[in-house]
Amino acid sequence: MRDAVIVGAGLAGLSAAWRLRHWDTVVLDSEHRIGGRIRSEKRGRYFLNWGGHVFAGPGTGTDRLIHESGTRYMRIPGSLSGISMNGKLLVKGRPETYPLRIPMPVKARIALMRSGAKLMKDVSRYAYAVRAKPGESGDIRQQRIYDFENDRTFADYLGDLPEDAESLFRPTVTRSAGDPEELSAGAGIGYFSLVWNIGAGLDRSILGGPSTLTETLGASVRHSIELGAEAQEVVHHKDHVVVRYRQNGRDHEVKARTVVLATPATTTHRIAVDVPADTRDALAQVKYGPYVSAAFLTNETAPQPWDNAYGIATPKQPFSVALNMGNIARALETERQPGGSIMVFAPARLARDLLDKDDPAILERFVNGLSDVLPGFEGLMEEAHIQRWPTGAPYCFPGRAKLQSALTRSSGRVFLAGDYLGSLYTETAITSGFTAAQEAASLLGTEKQSADPAGSRPLPPTSSQTRYTAVST
Repeated sequence: MRDAVIVGAGLAGLSAAWRLRHWDTVVLDSEHRIGGRIRSEKRGRYFLNWGGHVFAGPGTGTDRLIHESGTRYMRIPGSLSGISMNGKLLVKGRPETYPLRIPMPVKARIALMRSGAKLMKDVSRYAYAVRAKPGESGDIRQQRIYDFENDRTFADYLGDLPEDAESLFRPTVTRSAGDPEELSAGAGIGYFSLVWNIGAGLDRSILGGPSTLTETLGASVRHSIELGAEAQEVVHHKDHVVVRYRQNGRDHEVKARTVVLATPATTTHRIAVDVPADTRDALAQVKYGPYVSAAFLTNETAPQPWDNAYGIATPKQPFSVALNMGNIARALETERQPGGSIMVFAPARLARDLLDKDDPAILERFVNGLSDVLPGFEGLMEEAHIQRWPTGAPYCFPGRAKLQSALTRSSGRVFLAGDYLGSLYTETAITSGFTAAQEAASLLGTEKQSADPAGSRPLPPTSSQTRYTAVST
């Protein structure tokens, strides 16, 4: 019997596997690659990226994992909050000034300034409400984050706005994979808190690309990973758990003392047939939005206007943001080298419009949009690839706060991990993987003490014990 089975080899599962690497562990994943929604590929001094790309910094679970695994990362250089709208590209200056700098009708500008003033006030209120408190657990703080303005949507919070004003708000909040009509007001306010307070959230990049981290973690348990292994059912017994899975057209099962389910909530709900009823019900209510992303390798030989920007919001385009992955290389060079790397992603409604289209049709839309955002881009493109993420990311919807206690409650020998358990994406994936691994290891260690025959035998007396016994006699 195994000590642990980890279902899912995404960032949460690999983080759990890293912490359980000294136990007898097997990792199952239905895909034929590890990493889940982390996916990047090296191209010389650049990397192409299709999935998660930003990570938390010092004092976080991510930082601990980075240092434990020997992975290198750096603070993202340049602007994380550029914008391109109505023919104007802005990569410098505070985002609060955009209403004055982006071309738009007077009515839209006035509405935008009014809504922006309201949002700035509530961002301050949000930052105060969710700040970490001394001695407070991460679970308590996360619950408070979910509780903030969780009874209405962000669209209801903003009210009716002219098209240009509404369009300017949309790219920031749709990074969640939910549209303003789906996302809670508090979550939308939280996104602007991140954008307007750079350094308070996710602002680190993995050198060599995000898959450098997942491949490093996978290498620590490489002999225990089973790919193409789709979990069918997880059954909880008194002293063990059975995981049934299908691989290469054949049914298999593995018994273990503990299981970490590091799969999306939708999958966990399907396979964890006997977790507590309220937990299973909460899993069924978690909502995901889709992404469609594209990675482009470019071949420019001269400096570009976007060299010093990392993130550029793109209202009214077929994608919500353009990400300059080559910006990382720019920060490490003394002289501008040829080439670059650009990523775009279309979330939520934009993604739903693209999921059923073929790659050439999606690329045509994206390239046309990028040519508007980054002048001359079409002539610089050397390589391009599309990635569809139907289950892109979990988002915080009105009522999400009520689910948290059922999702985080301990459930015997089955432990849950995944980015749906919190609001910081890659950081939540890592910390939830750590937590699940810690709970599993604690149970395994406790049982090993009571089950180990050697541990139940008295130790041979030391010389001091012998002398004491003689005197006592």
